[in-house]
Amino acid sequence: MTDNIPLQPVRQKKRMDSRPRTGCCEWLRCCGGGEPRPRTVWLGHPEKRDQRYPRNVINNQKYNFFTFLPGVLFNQFKYFFNLYFLLLACSQFVPEMRLGALYTYWVPLGFVLAVTIIREAVEEIRCYLRDKEVNSQVYSRLTVRGTVKVKSANIQVGDLIIVEKNQRVPADMIFLRTSEKNGSCFLRTDQLDGETDWKLRLPVACTQRLPTAADLLQIRSYIYAEEPSIDIHNFVGTFTREDSDPSISESLSIENALWAGTVIASGTVVGVVLYTGRELRSVMNTSNPRSKIGLFDLEVNCLTKILFGALVVVSLVMVALQHFAGRWYLQIIRFLLLFSNIIPISLRVNLDMGKIVYSWVIRRDSKIPGTVVRSSTIPEQLGRISYLLTDKTGTLTQNEMVFKRLHLGTVAYGLDSMDEVQSHIFSIYTQQSHDPPAQKGPTITTKVRRTMSSRVHEAVKAIALCHNVTPVYESNGVTDQAEAEKQYEDSCRVYQASSPDEVALVQWTESVGLTLVGRDQSSMQLRTPGDQILNFTILQIFPFTYESKRMGIIVRDESTGEITFYIKGADVVMAGIVQYNDWLEEECGNMAREGLRVLVVAKKSLAEEQYQDFEARYVQAKLSVHDRSLKVATVIESLEMEMELLCLTGVEDQLQADVRPTLETLRNAGIKVWMLTGDKLETATCTAKNAHLVTRNQDIHVFRLVTNRGEAHLELNAFRRKHDCALVISGDSLEICLKYYEYEFMELACQCPAVVCCRCAPTQKAQIVRLLQERTGKLTCAVGDGGNDVSMIQESDCGVGVEGKEGKQASLAADFSITQFRHLGRLLMVHGRNSYKRSAALSQFVIHRSLCISTMQAVFSSVFYFASVPLYQGFLIIGYSTIYTMFPVFSLVLDKDVKSEVAMLYPEL
Repeated sequence: MTDNIPLQPVRQKKRMDSRPRTGCCEWLRCCGGGEPRPRTVWLGHPEKRDQRYPRNVINNQKYNFFTFLPGVLFNQFKYFFNLYFLLLACSQFVPEMRLGALYTYWVPLGFVLAVTIIREAVEEIRCYLRDKEVNSQVYSRLTVRGTVKVKSANIQVGDLIIVEKNQRVPADMIFLRTSEKNGSCFLRTDQLDGETDWKLRLPVACTQRLPTAADLLQIRSYIYAEEPSIDIHNFVGTFTREDSDPSISESLSIENALWAGTVIASGTVVGVVLYTGRELRSVMNTSNPRSKIGLFDLEVNCLTKILFGALVVVSLVMVALQHFAGRWYLQIIRFLLLFSNIIPISLRVNLDMGKIVYSWVIRRDSKIPGTVVRSSTIPEQLGRISYLLTDKTGTLTQNEMVFKRLHLGTVAYGLDSMDEVQSHIFSIYTQQSHDPPAQKGPTITTKVRRTMSSRVHEAVKAIALCHNVTPVYESNGVTDQAEAEKQYEDSCRVYQASSPDEVALVQWTESVGLTLVGRDQSSMQLRTPGDQILNFTILQIFPFTYESKRMGIIVRDESTGEITFYIKGADVVMAGIVQYNDWLEEECGNMAREGLRVLVVAKKSLAEEQYQDFEARYVQAKLSVHDRSLKVATVIESLEMEMELLCLTGVEDQLQADVRPTLETLRNAGIKVWMLTGDKLETATCTAKNAHLVTRNQDIHVFRLVTNRGEAHLELNAFRRKHDCALVISGDSLEICLKYYEYEFMELACQCPAVVCCRCAPTQKAQIVRLLQERTGKLTCAVGDGGNDVSMIQESDCGVGVEGKEGKQASLAADFSITQFRHLGRLLMVHGRNSYKRSAALSQFVIHRSLCISTMQAVFSSVFYFASVPLYQGFLIIGYSTIYTMFPVFSLVLDKDVKSEVAMLYPEL
């Protein structure tokens, strides 16, 4: 399902060609009842429904059996070029207007239509077969008679479905049980959110405790779930078991949800189906990519209208010279048909076949291996790009994080001084092991050394505990948790997390001596330099969200019984959480200017009573169905006060290969580059400098954070006074500027040599592309690698996806897919330029040839007293303009004016 339709984490504006994506028409409502509502789902009892739900059928086809032919024909004849030839051919059925044999008009038109219909039919059949394969996948369903096989299309809300390892989840489900000993499972979600990192999912605690999966049908329980929603990152629901005394209630969140389209990466899971068909999260997030028509095709269409105007004028002149004698109106129509060769139908055939050749050449280019052309209708666009909009992480940078800096306020450790951190950690644990049992904690000879070592130790321990990373042990490529985990073998261990930042931090703590060796739902194990295992119980975990910009964890040290709350997050939110200090803001700025991604780490010790009070309020907040996220956030915030600041960490994202020369080539070609990223301002600015997006001699104007119209006005005036200056602006300021001063802002921004927009949401990226197209009328190209770039790629005139760390989502949504950013230079400078020049030469030649034929016809008619008689009879004229002159003319699509090396060396061409 997800191989051909990219998913989008944001709702796009509705397009004219949007259509239902599931089996039934929206207006019939035959498969589900009206507007989506919250629901109560009884485990294993689909018959106990409180409403009707849609069938679990996936349908990605554009047409059905009845709408295929009308739909294809409408899409062809909505353009003047094609409509003109249809009217021309139809006119030959009227005896008074007939100028020759019918086949001379219908054969060329029929050939063009046949090629289009066959191409569309092949795509529809492929789509149908893909859908059929997905809908026919067989799953096991738990029933009172045991397990029965069921096709994906026949799965209903309330069914208990078993999903094996490496199997696709067939519908949106709540995770009830797993075969894994650690009581959790991993999901691969790259086709849903574009991220390749595995996600940890937890079963409902009450059902995981049951002895066997069959017991799920013996208990009386139900799930109350929110109405179907577009949000793939959140879920609100509750699980209730009625047959226990007292009844058990548990809150359900995104951690318990298995969305359709994801793949189970570990163990076998049992889930209860909540949503099916068009109510699936993946289907609701699927937007139809707009059918892109190239500017070149629109120009040819416009030229056709001009030629038609000339045709009408010539016909009127001919009739006027006859003094409008007899049935002159019929004579006008006959002359229109006679001179119809002014608009050549062979042009359409030649251009369409030329595009196929261009696409083939791009795919076969050994210098840009792995390049895929997904839209063969717009290769000429590549040679006419004026604005390039690119993502940062994973596109310009590698999305591979390297730990660079640990800052404790009074002292900072860089890559060259990590051995000092290692010696501090080593001294703490070796001293502890030599201490007599009565002495708690380390005792180091000098007090200064002791405080420094303990501070470093506290910081490293916090980094090693505060994360969502799970070590997975692989033996011979197959996950074998039980054996490998007993020995905690370093060679078998792989870290899995939803963010490369977290993996980089945990790998660094391993390098300095504190290694994460085990983790499950409720506990974590660290290994010290002395091979001692430290056990911690995980009491609560608060995952990172884009709203909170931080993540926290509460752990209990098994050896001492101490309860500690650790938290790490972005400096903007952490500044208000930690105790007053005078170095946080300054050092965060310094590290960001070096291009590092900064995280602030803090901790707080909790008394047992304090934690019990918090837990009671937290559980209560999590059980509420209305405003759950707000209530939960309020309870957590009550704990996040006066926390002890431990350290700052800085990780760096490495640049992709050859980014600098590629950007330089694009700039020399007159293409303006805009970088749109969700990263923070300082990091984005530093990456722009490192990548030479901003040249050394250019000034950078950092647009001050504005919150209202007045501030935006003042800042725009300040920016107006600067010349040849790159602009750096945050998403919040951009929103204010576009709200009040859209025209003025775009006018100033378009004059800049480069623009960097940081803290950009996916919707904002698409909005910027749309505004550039509207305000400048120039062609835009968008490049990205993740799910958050899909809206921008689909909105641009020419979308390029990079296959990267974040999966294939952007690449599947794009018109062209490349494997590395540096291939973009050759794609635009060589293939784009050649495609445009060749098509332009081809169309000029064909139009000139047709004008010559029409001129000869005009001279012939004038000599013979303006008679509307054709000069060339029957197949001669059709044969001449198609078959006889086809190959010499078509050779233009292989024409080269300069070598590809010269085109790359002189991008100004």
